[in-house]
This record gives sequence, structure tokens and C-alpha cells, in this order.
Amino acid sequence: MAIIVNLDVMLAKRKMRSKELAEIIGITTANLSVLKSGKAKAIRFSTLEAICKALDCQPSDILEYQQD
Repeated sequence: MAIIVNLDVMLAKRKMRSKELAEIIGITTANLSVLKSGKAKAIRFSTLEAICKALDCQPSDILEYQQD
């Protein structure tokens, strides 16, 4: 996959657990896990916005493009 999800990195930098982030942004821990693992096919802009707000970061801190 060419899109890399660096959500684990941002969670570590902010010293926040996945469960806490899921509660803040209003999604299940299972859905957050799918996103973190890179297995998600899509992400809603509203979810991405909520993640960025909760982690005080930019979308580029979470999503990265790498050529195969």
C-alpha cells in the first residue's frame, strides 16, 4: 500500500492511548484499530479532522505517501 498511516507515532508523541483517542473522537476502538493498521479503505474527513484536533497535529503527520 502506498499510503502509510503513522497514527501510532502521533499517539506515542502525545502519550495517549488508542482507547482514549477513540472516546474523544467518537469512534469504536475496533474502527480505530483498523485505521491504525493501515487496513482501512477510506477515512472520512470529519474523522481525520477530529483526530488532528485531538492530537494537535496536521493530516500530513498521520498520513504519508510512499511509492511502491
